[in-house]
Amino acid sequence: MCVSMESMKQQMMSEGQYRLDSRSGLVLEGGGMRGVFTCGVLDALMDRGVRFPYTIGVSAGACNGLSYMSAQRGRAKYSNIDLLEKYRYIGFKHLILRGNIMDFDLLFNKFPNQIIPYDYAAYAECEERFEMVTTSCRTGQACYYDEKRNPQRIIDIVKASSSLPFVSPISYVDGEPMLDGGIADSIPILRARAEGYDNNLVVLTRNRGYRKPNGRTIIPPLFYCRYPQLRETIKCRNRIYNEQVAYIEQQESEGKLTVLRPLRPIEVGRMERDTSKLLRLYDEGYTLAYDLKITMAK
Repeated sequence: MCVSMESMKQQMMSEGQYRLDSRSGLVLEGGGMRGVFTCGVLDALMDRGVRFPYTIGVSAGACNGLSYMSAQRGRAKYSNIDLLEKYRYIGFKHLILRGNIMDFDLLFNKFPNQIIPYDYAAYAECEERFEMVTTSCRTGQACYYDEKRNPQRIIDIVKASSSLPFVSPISYVDGEPMLDGGIADSIPILRARAEGYDNNLVVLTRNRGYRKPNGRTIIPPLFYCRYPQLRETIKCRNRIYNEQVAYIEQQESEGKLTVLRPLRPIEVGRMERDTSKLLRLYDEGYTLAYDLKITMAK
């Protein structure tokens, strides 16, 4: 009996295998501290020597993806778990004292430049592509950046990608006001495909079947009054996210992409500070990625 290449590909993916080739993309969802699951996935990929031609990350996915691109194994885990316990850089005290629920000076200045230095040279020299996603306050649309050479611009982009609405101030990239990339494009699978990468491994930070509450997000009148298109995108965010997840689950069921995600509803919140919970989620991501059967195209 003859079997089509598409049928073989679908069967391979359904059995927990992934074939890495020139069209492979790695798509990293955000999710705040739930991103430690992604840290585990990326450390496992680095331990296995697996590099993707193209990676795209949103918010926490962008932060963790940078350490993957510079091949700094363990760096993201150390900053998200070990240094969280030491510095407590997330919490409402930061929001009250500095107008930001996270200590951005620590995260995007002292961490990469002093405490746990980022290897900008290794990132600049790597052959693979990496894009980070932000949301434009002016248009309410997603913006995609692949800066490698300018360290300050790299930080500007990843900081903007991580600037949560309502609890973080607006950030700027090239003088343009930006917020968290997850507002407009939480899981940028369509961007990966538009760039020519249609053989994707998607890393999610929620279990299969998760959906955000239905209905439009209510925005207080004083928030983002200068940016009506941003307000509209925020209002529709839950619907957009749920549509993306439904699309990914359908594509996964049809064998058209591979997904790594937590197996059960997770107990880690976006602003989680319990390091024991974070470590368990990291371990789950590591195990799932290490056990994934990956073959290399010849």
